[in-house]
Amino acid sequence: MHAFDLGKGLVKFRHCKKDIFCSFVPQNCPICGQPAVSSSSLKDAPVSIPSPFVNGHKERCSFLLKPTEGTFLGDYDGNSDLHVGVTNTAGTVYHYNETGIHKDDLGWEQCVCVPLIQPDMYGLINQWDQHLDEFCAAETWLPCRYEEHHHNCYTYVLEFINYMLSAQERQRLSKCEFTEKFVLPRTKRTSKYITICKQIAENDFYFIDCFD
Repeated sequence: MHAFDLGKGLVKFRHCKKDIFCSFVPQNCPICGQPAVSSSSLKDAPVSIPSPFVNGHKERCSFLLKPTEGTFLGDYDGNSDLHVGVTNTAGTVYHYNETGIHKDDLGWEQCVCVPLIQPDMYGLINQWDQHLDEFCAAETWLPCRYEEHHHNCYTYVLEFINYMLSAQERQRLSKCEFTEKFVLPRTKRTSKYITICKQIAENDFYFIDCFD
C-alpha cells in the first residue's frame, strides 16, 4: 500500500467491538472474517476520515506547514524539522530560510493548512498580495538576518500575520497564542492520521477498542 493512496483519506467502521481503520471497506472483517458491514446498526456503518493534508498551491491567503524535507506521509517521523509559509491569492507560497525569501509554485502539495481570512473578506483579499510583497521587501528578511531559533520561517509568517492584523487595527497574536489556537489542533490530528496510515501501510488495517 502506498502513502499516496492513504493521502486521499481513510474509512472507519465498527466490528468486533473495535473501531477499524482501512483505506477502503473490506467485504469481511479483518479480525473475525465475518461480513464487515451490517445494516442493523447505524453506529457501526462506515464513515469517511478525510485526509488532513491539502495541496497548498490551491489554498489562498493561508498558513501552510510541511516537513522541511520530503512529505508527511512519505518521510516524516515525528521529529523531523518542519517548515512554514504563507500563500498569496494565486497559491504561490512565500517562505523564508537562510537564503532569504522564496516564492514557490511547486513543492507544497501535501501540507497542513490554516486559512487566515474568511472567503467573504473581499477588501482584504484584494489588498493581500500587495501587502505580502511590501512586507517581504523589508530588510528584516534578508538572508543575513536569518537565525535558526529566533528569526526563522515561523517568525516570518507570524510577523506577516500580525502585520495584516495591525492593518485591520486588530490585536497582535503572540507565538504561543497562534500556535495553541490555530496550529496545535491541526498538528495533533495530523499526527494521529500519520500513525494510523503507517499501521495500515504495514498491516492493511488498524484497530482500537471502542467503548460506547
